[in-house]
Amino acid sequence: MGADVECGVRKTCGVFDSAPFGLELWDHPVEWSTLNIPFYPPFDHPLWLLPAFLLGACIGSFLNVAIYRIPLGLSVNEPKRSFCPVCKTPIPMRLNVPLVSWLWLRGKCASCHAPIAFRYFAVELLTALLFVALWCWYPPQVAVFLWVYAALLVVITFIDAEHLIIPTSMTWAGSVLGLAAAAVWPRLAGMAGDPDPSWKEGLMRSAMGWAVCFGGLWLVVELGKLAFGKKVIKFDEPADWKLHETEDDDGALEFVIGDVAIGWWDLFARKTDRLEIEAGEIRENSISLGGGRLVLRQDTVEYPDGRVTRYEEIQSLDGNATRAVIPREAMGMGDVHLLAMIGAFFGWECGFFSLFAACILALLAAVIGRIGFGIRLPFGPFLAAGSLVWAFGGWMLWQWYLRMLGL
Repeated sequence: MGADVECGVRKTCGVFDSAPFGLELWDHPVEWSTLNIPFYPPFDHPLWLLPAFLLGACIGSFLNVAIYRIPLGLSVNEPKRSFCPVCKTPIPMRLNVPLVSWLWLRGKCASCHAPIAFRYFAVELLTALLFVALWCWYPPQVAVFLWVYAALLVVITFIDAEHLIIPTSMTWAGSVLGLAAAAVWPRLAGMAGDPDPSWKEGLMRSAMGWAVCFGGLWLVVELGKLAFGKKVIKFDEPADWKLHETEDDDGALEFVIGDVAIGWWDLFARKTDRLEIEAGEIRENSISLGGGRLVLRQDTVEYPDGRVTRYEEIQSLDGNATRAVIPREAMGMGDVHLLAMIGAFFGWECGFFSLFAACILALLAAVIGRIGFGIRLPFGPFLAAGSLVWAFGGWMLWQWYLRMLGL
């Protein structure tokens, strides 16, 4: 090899040029004969896109495991090998190659030939594409943080879309990671502001982004609870009601009255929620207890005579009623934690932008999907999409908007 080789790892792909933001890790000639390190191309070389894609696909394969197991309360580590959701047969490594296996098997299990949802392929491909895009748009030292952020968004999006829950353990971990990312690359938490902040300013912006996003949306949720937190159902004639155990893998309870069935965690999103029933008749374990006001809480039931019993002690509970007061949420607390994580990564401006974009995207989805008023729609996927719009250039729209206002 020649005597002097210029080893520049300046990344200029995407919207971030290394020159103004200090991304020059090496900016001087290096005598390669004196360094005992392997040669590698600069980070803006297209060759790096291949490992980014492959790594993303492999991570996406693991995310499929998390998406399936976490809502069921299963460990993502045990069993270590993936298995068919239908026949439970472990999948050998040769048939568990990301992207390739699903196409090779034509979306079917090799053992029982049951269909394997397209979601498995989609998660792997989506994660791989996000890894490539983030590598192109961001400097290497922060792209790694954003890979984890993207992985968290993918898991949260698909779990919320299917189960209407957001695991807050993930958002807490993501919030801490956002603080670290802002310290490593201070520009991240304020892309629409000062182009050259210090690490302390970046850390402060990240912390403020978390606090503003969490506090602001929490206030919206609480005000929504006060305004729309109860739904009253009345019947001219007594309607049958019962507590029913679902046939899903988790076997959760649901409350059924008339033709309405409501999932347990949709009713009791918080410990203080209570379902009140004006019952004409109450039957516990097929024994009639008469009528009166029955109060259901998350873990216990309170009878008209004041007796309180846990659900584990009851085999069946049903009856008929003329009126029921059902608790409901304007928005789940999982969305609050998710927006806080977004604010920790990209600052409070991104939080407001993501919330506004999510409302527009959710409205479009409801119109296109013909989702009726009053039907619960998972909001987490739209918040995630809004934050990705910001990450890939939406912050420039925010700058333009502020200029339009003269700010």
